[in-house]
Amino acid sequence: MPNSASANKRLRQNQVRRDRNKVVSSNLRKQLRKVREAISSGDAETSATEFRLAAKKLDRAASRNVIHANKAARTKSRLSKAIKSLSS
Repeated sequence: MPNSASANKRLRQNQVRRDRNKVVSSNLRKQLRKVREAISSGDAETSATEFRLAAKKLDRAASRNVIHANKAARTKSRLSKAIKSLSS
């Protein structure tokens, strides 16, 4: 338990931020799962539409420092590469 008022406030802020970050990251994982399922089923059109949403969520999470910016870029790159290999 925090001893000072400022430490108590910091604890409250951390809990709120942790909950917010957990929502963002779980929604991101759900979207990435949808993209990967569409890629594995071989549906290029669905995977492209799901990828657009996933890219948006990856950028949002990176801008909020929920995930690292390089991880967002790496994930987008790998997914787009997999989608391009579907169409060709």
